[in-house]
Amino acid sequence: MAFNSQSLLINPAAEADRIGDAIRRYLTDDLRRRGLVVGLSGGIDSSVTAALAVRALGKNRVFGVLMPERESSPDTLQLSSLIADFLGVERAEEDITTLLEAARFYQRYEEAVRTVIPGFSSKWKSKLVTSGVRDKAGFTFFTLVAQSPDGAILRERLPLKAYLEIVAATNFKQRTRKMIEYYHADRLNFAVAGTPNRLEYDQGFFVKNGDGSADIKPIAHLFKCQVYQLADYLELPETIRRRPPTTDTYSLPQGQDEFYFSVPVAQLDFCLYGKNHGIDAESVGRVAGLSSDIVQAVWKDIDRKRATTRPLHLPPLLVEPVSEILSHP
Repeated sequence: MAFNSQSLLINPAAEADRIGDAIRRYLTDDLRRRGLVVGLSGGIDSSVTAALAVRALGKNRVFGVLMPERESSPDTLQLSSLIADFLGVERAEEDITTLLEAARFYQRYEEAVRTVIPGFSSKWKSKLVTSGVRDKAGFTFFTLVAQSPDGAILRERLPLKAYLEIVAATNFKQRTRKMIEYYHADRLNFAVAGTPNRLEYDQGFFVKNGDGSADIKPIAHLFKCQVYQLADYLELPETIRRRPPTTDTYSLPQGQDEFYFSVPVAQLDFCLYGKNHGIDAESVGRVAGLSSDIVQAVWKDIDRKRATTRPLHLPPLLVEPVSEILSHP
């Protein structure tokens, strides 16, 4: 079969039916729960996951959780409320700022940043930016981009210690949100739906025991462009369907390709598909709009991320199997 720009097209009606069947089967046979809790960010992935859940179960068996904090984009609460209203699901708005303050997240983050920018304070804004394959450094490095209260932009390449401390602090956000999701799931006798697409799942773009934790991940097999195809089929609000992928983790606006992925997700879809299906770099580059050298560099980055993030996918490791537990009802 020829590889071209149409290779990632799906039959959205059939795919939505297939996912719905899987949701119902897992809830009944494996999870034994009444419905699904979905954390709503206003992004395309959580919106499609929630819409598929409603399609499979009905709106009364889906519960949305909106979890902004003081550094969230102003769009986050507006768009997550929009999709909850559109789907007609019950929801809870849980501002997690107080919880993050109690865990000293903001203090820990600022202390880590001040090791590279001494004058940094809560009045500043910031984000992390990763090196891309076009930087040709041969390895990945991170740069802190900070904006002072007067609008000046500073860029500082992060040493490993500062990078690890910053990421460890920001992981509080994902883990706090997941704690809230499971609270609502427990009280409702629901399961928790995770929202990663294939790029995020394959490349380890999630926090273990944070956004990586879920009982079912309905769209983890779908490329990003296929998630958008489902969004169009499900007729989700236009503002959500046209919103660029963001992390909504740092106080400065940040695209996913800035922080983690080596190229924009539209191109990465084709690169990952090509790698998985043994398609040559020249053909992939022609479809993705990249040189074959860049495609090869993206493939190396894919392999590197698969290797370094493998522990995120592992369950707790046991000294020996404890299979008799699994045989009990």
